Amino acid sequence: MLASIFAMTVVLFTSCKSKKLAVKEEVVVPVAEAPKPVEKKVVDTDGDGVADDQDDCPQEKGLAKNNGCPEIIEKAFVYQNIQFEFNSSVLKTSSYAFLEDLTQQIKKHPEATFYLNGHSSSEGTDLRNMMLSADRANAVKAYLVNNGIPNSKLITKGFGESMPLVPNTSEANKALNRRVEIKPSF
Repeated sequence: MLASIFAMTVVLFTSCKSKKLAVKEEVVVPVAEAPKPVEKKVVDTDGDGVADDQDDCPQEKGLAKNNGCPEIIEKAFVYQNIQFEFNSSVLKTSSYAFLEDLTQQIKKHPEATFYLNGHSSSEGTDLRNMMLSADRANAVKAYLVNNGIPNSKLITKGFGESMPLVPNTSEANKALNRRVEIKPSF
């Protein structure tokens, strides 16, 4: 019996080979590099340091604080004398364009008062020239009020012939003296 156990043991142990542990080889798959971000080319057509895609005025050199647009410089108050015909307080049609511009300028200065000073040439009596110069100032005031300027911002005064721009020695000079001057008080 011992021999048979021995034979069985030999048969069993010889037929079974020891199994090797299978080692899995690790397959390394190369990982593609993340694509590098495409560098956006900054375009600044006008060379003001503000990229065109953020520049409101890409064709004009400007300031960053103005979104690339040039600095806005408000022009000073500009006015001219309003001229009148001889013995008349009727506005000339040639004055309308300037009066429209004047209306816009006055609206930009709500804190200011504007003096409308009427003048005349030397023809006629002192009384007539005084009334005529006041009527001229009031004609300008009426135009401005009708275009939205508050009455309280406009002060009129007639000076008659007392303050000529030039001597009343020729018709051309007299025409220059028939005027309303606009004086702002800021």
